[in-house]
Amino acid sequence: MLVLTRRVNESIVIGNDVTITVISVQGHGAHAQVRLGITAPRETAVLRREVYDAVRAENERALQPPPAEGKPGQSG
Repeated sequence: MLVLTRRVNESIVIGNDVTITVISVQGHGAHAQVRLGITAPRETAVLRREVYDAVRAENERALQPPPAEGKPGQSG
């Protein structure tokens, strides 16, 4: 993991077309909130991690075969 220090209005660039800018910082320590501005092409998905994880989990569930009904060897 690359760790960078940035101040308000400073940015980092990822690849050639994603820029992340620190908009504001409120509070101190573990309770601080950082507002970020992200400039990226429309086709680039930008999601909070918890949303990304939820979407990924739902996609994985959708790929699972449905549970079998009844017991093997039984006919209806």
